Amino acid sequence: MRDDQEDFRIIGETEDLLIVEKPAGLLVHPTKPNGPRTLWDALRELLSYEIANGGQVSLINRLDRETSGLVLVAKHPAAAREAAMAMQAGKIKKTYLAILCGTPTEKSFSTDASIIRQGEVEPTKIHLKRMVHPTGASAKTHFRVLRNFATETGDFSLVEAQPLTGRTHQIRLHASHAGYPVVGDKIYGPSEDCYLEFIQTGWTPSLEARLLMKRHALHSSGLGIEWKGEWLEWQIGCPQDMKSFESNS
Repeated sequence: MRDDQEDFRIIGETEDLLIVEKPAGLLVHPTKPNGPRTLWDALRELLSYEIANGGQVSLINRLDRETSGLVLVAKHPAAAREAAMAMQAGKIKKTYLAILCGTPTEKSFSTDASIIRQGEVEPTKIHLKRMVHPTGASAKTHFRVLRNFATETGDFSLVEAQPLTGRTHQIRLHASHAGYPVVGDKIYGPSEDCYLEFIQTGWTPSLEARLLMKRHALHSSGLGIEWKGEWLEWQIGCPQDMKSFESNS
């Protein structure tokens, strides 16, 4: 993750919506008073004129801090309501790129496994950690292998992931459950101790040796929504850090 990241990059805009690219390392929403600058803060500055005239900033899809890529923003209350209903009804198509540890034998596969917050059913040191459990909320992710590659540290695959539901940590957990964790994942990768160590010490050579990337290699690369009778879709490619990881093959 970059410590000097730009706030975001504008990808597209309509009268009602804004689509932006969030870099890895940038929080989407404030988590505490006087905390670090967030995407929400930056968007409020950008849309200050609209806000002064009755608009608002509503982030329709939310990305983890380490996840990069496309975020859909509604610019006024009516657009926020309509987009939120589309999201709830599964009418927003989301596509991600991820680098997975290992090389799946099939070119495409799906993980259909319910998800629950782990602390509800068994102990964990990480409050936000999820797990696959039959009593959880239904969740399904489809993976398509784009290419396999090898580096001096192992075998990997670049995949396209399409979440058919919208559970917290869904892609990362489903990839790990299938046996192919996302490169750099501090919670669902080699050990949850990686996350605990990172919180205490920050990024270290020890963590780099185990995780290989400073952030998890997950990128929101495509978003589509039916809006006022028209299908709108935006796509972007891999960020530089994921390209660099693959180029070392």
